[in-house]
Amino acid sequence: MKRLLEEKNTENYEVYNIGTGKGSSVLEVVKTFEEVSGVKLNYSFVDRRLGDIISAYANTTKANTVLGWKSELTLKNTLRSAWEWEKMING
Repeated sequence: MKRLLEEKNTENYEVYNIGTGKGSSVLEVVKTFEEVSGVKLNYSFVDRRLGDIISAYANTTKANTVLGWKSELTLKNTLRSAWEWEKMING
């Protein structure tokens, strides 16, 4: 927002990937969520489906370089915060 208000943007809109730049496996996300929430999730392992991607993660180089932005939160911090917010809005 500050970049737009100070008219430092180079285009009408700019796209930045925001994240840690480090991927997490589905199982890592599930296990971390279970740890921070205390909720046991029901899941099973199945074969990869046709078209499933092997990995995906944000390349944060542009955000780091242009905006000087760097993630300060871990996966655990982020999931804990999201879980607390979800509990608050849904009672």
